[in-house]
Amino acid sequence: MIKKIIKKIIGNCVWRLKLIFDIYHIEQLKNSFIGDKAVIHASARINNFSRDKNKINIGENTVIDGELLIFNYGGEIIIGDNCYIGEGSRIWSGESIRIGNYVLISHNVNIVDTNSHETNHIERGDGYVKLLKKGHSKDKGNINTASVIIEDYAWINFNSVILKGVKIGRGSIIAAGSVVTKDVSPFTMVAGNPAVVIKHLNETDAK
Repeated sequence: MIKKIIKKIIGNCVWRLKLIFDIYHIEQLKNSFIGDKAVIHASARINNFSRDKNKINIGENTVIDGELLIFNYGGEIIIGDNCYIGEGSRIWSGESIRIGNYVLISHNVNIVDTNSHETNHIERGDGYVKLLKKGHSKDKGNINTASVIIEDYAWINFNSVILKGVKIGRGSIIAAGSVVTKDVSPFTMVAGNPAVVIKHLNETDAK
């Protein structure tokens, strides 16, 4: 009898947690434009602190397993058609991140167009305290931002980091664990920290 009661209680708790999660997931999706046949998996997170749904645009047939985040002070994330954003990957924007079509982004990739914090130690400390007290600010202040562009057919492998101000060319490949601090030319493979060119690709190889 006691086992049945415990099972029932656990079942009710699980059902309520699932309901809460589903409601949260639906609320996230309201803050973005989602293309036809795009898939937002349960593992995905969409945090649009600006609450302007024009700031996040997900193309047709694109699959999102990772996190998309827009800061309150600015930013936009535009993802093209037929893309994949892997589980554990984070795309955070305070300026602009534009991803073309047929772009594959593996798991645990970080793409950021912002420093997220001030470089001055006093400003950074004060900014963090304000964040804890008042939430994300609409004032960018002295946080540095610069747009990121990832062109069609690029492939970004797991555990890579793409930093602000970088343009990744069409058909390029970013090897696993790379830290990309500079532009990557079309149809090249880069690797390392900081990433350097290790191979030039034929256009037919990169399609």
